[in-house]
Parts: sequence; C-alpha cells; structure tokens
Amino acid sequence: MTDIPQLDVLAIFSHPDDAELTMAGTLLKLKSLGYRTGIADMTRGEMGTRGTPEIRAKEALDAARVMNLDARVNLALPDGHLALNEDSRLAVVRVLRKHRPKVVFTAHWDDPHPDHAATAHIVREAARLATMKRYDKDAALEPIKMPAVAHAVYSRLVIPSFIVDVSDFAEKKMEAIRAYASQFYLADSKEPETRIAQKGFLRQIADRARYYGSLIGVEDGEPFFVREALNVNDPVELLTRPMNIYS
Repeated sequence: MTDIPQLDVLAIFSHPDDAELTMAGTLLKLKSLGYRTGIADMTRGEMGTRGTPEIRAKEALDAARVMNLDARVNLALPDGHLALNEDSRLAVVRVLRKHRPKVVFTAHWDDPHPDHAATAHIVREAARLATMKRYDKDAALEPIKMPAVAHAVYSRLVIPSFIVDVSDFAEKKMEAIRAYASQFYLADSKEPETRIAQKGFLRQIADRARYYGSLIGVEDGEPFFVREALNVNDPVELLTRPMNIYS
C-alpha cells in the first residue's frame, strides 16, 4: 500500500474498523474493478474500551493490506468529540484535495453514534467547501470537482438507494474485519465486554450482508443511501438486471 495523491474512491469514517464493518466488500470489489481506493479514519479510536490507539493503528494497516488499499490516512481528530466545526471541516477538505476522489463514502447522518452522525455532516460540508478556491489558504492544494457522496446504511432502518453485490468478496471482507482482533470476541480475553466484542457479533455482520444480498437476489450485499437524485443513463439495463428473487 502506498500513499498516492489521486484516488477514485475515498471512504471517510469516524474510527478504525468503521469502514470495514460497513463497506469492506464494496472497497474490495471496487479495487477488483481497477479503481484506486482509500480510507481516511477521522480519529485514532482512543476512546475505545478495548485495545489502544497504537494497536488499532497496526490493525488498520493490516486490514488495509487485506483490502489492497492504495492509501490509508488518519486525521487524528478527537475520538468521542467529533463535531462540525472549522477544525474538522478543514481537515477533511485537505484530505479531499490531496486525494481528489470522484466518489466519497461515509456514515449516515441518522446513525445513533454521535461521532458517526457528526462525520456524515462534516464530510458533506467539506465536500462542498473543497471546491471553493479561497476556502483554504494552503495554496499547494488545489480545489476539486465536487465528488459524489454516498452514505453507508448500518445502524438505522434506512431504505437504501442501492445495494452492491459483494458475494465474491464476503470471505475477504470478514478477513479485513477480523484484522481488528483487539475489538472482537476472544475466548481468553481479559478486556471488558462491549457490544461488538460479544461472541455472536461477527456472525451478525455476515447475516446482515446476506439479508441485503437477498433483497437483490444475491448471496451478500452492502447497502448505501444517496441524498441526490441518481443520473441513470439506461433505465432498461438497470431495471432488467437479473435478480434471483423473481425467478
């Protein structure tokens, strides 16, 4: 993995492991299609109950290697205190201008975790501000064209705008998630139990992918919501794609 300036896709999420839990399959699929992919973690996850920021930083790099990312960066904003303010917007504007993605994925603004909801708002505003030449005084970073923004559907019952078939990448997705060994169930762990460290949590993640896959007639899917109208070039091709649920 190298830190290159230009990306096609950048996933911006609050904590190391958020992108993996919500859309590792999609990142793997996009990489297989030839797109340059990356993740920007807003915080180091220092408020986490289990592990340490140093452990999670190593785990994030391990997961990045599994997903064959072209870049992974950490903005080192304060975990548990993410808010829509000048510092957070500027940090995201600069990472957007550095990597110049065509598409940005992030959390949904109705997520129950305050950091996740804040990240969604920060990313939406930063994506617009990154297009404004006079917003940032750092002349080395040129303004960008407004990227498309899609929100991963995870913690709320949100009807997705589209679902990505990630059936071919289900096993690799779980491998990327399991790279965060400090955060999930270990039989001999002495660390406090959390919701995601419960024994059945990773099975729930796999079951969730199967549920969303079932909505489009495939084995595994990952759902996303877009606030803007989608520009469809060929509605017949879109609406007649094979879906096993109708056969």
